[in-house]
Amino acid sequence: MCGHIATINTKTKFVLLMHDHEFRKIKNGTGHFTHLSLENSELHVGIDFSDHRRVNELINDQNNTCYVLYPSSESLILNQTRLYSEAKQNVIFLIDATWACSKKMLRLSTNLQKLPKVSFEHSKSSEFKIKEQPKELCLSTIESTLCVLELLNKNGDEKIVQEELDSFLNPFREMVAYQLECIGADTNAPRFKRDREK
Repeated sequence: MCGHIATINTKTKFVLLMHDHEFRKIKNGTGHFTHLSLENSELHVGIDFSDHRRVNELINDQNNTCYVLYPSSESLILNQTRLYSEAKQNVIFLIDATWACSKKMLRLSTNLQKLPKVSFEHSKSSEFKIKEQPKELCLSTIESTLCVLELLNKNGDEKIVQEELDSFLNPFREMVAYQLECIGADTNAPRFKRDREK
């Protein structure tokens, strides 16, 4: 899928915090795609980041204004709020995990708990057809990141050309198409066995 990745350079730094379970999966998850697609990004693996040296460096750097992307009643809604900071770099931490695991990661990571949260409102449905989402409007990591990029662009916090935004999901879409093709070709898959037994 790497051949479908076109990198975007952003003023905002994105830091992906990937749960151990996500890291142990085949390395074509949406967190990996997100990291590879953003030049100004980092990826760190773990569950409790309270004492993580690099994460704390970023948080404690006086030249950074740090946020964590997470929906809550206290979140700054990017549809309504600009993160503009002339003198500092905006850093957005992205938690790459299932919803249940992301709650645990945030609960354990006391340094992340202290950061202001950002979120967004949308009406999109996930294109992750091979994975059932817990709720109708839940999105994968790369889809959520695209929503953030689009809103940062709209708010003037980024200057990303539309063609780059349009192609951001290409590796994700190619992965989904490929896995759907594999499922269709696997006649030993449980659903095919059930069909033959009828």
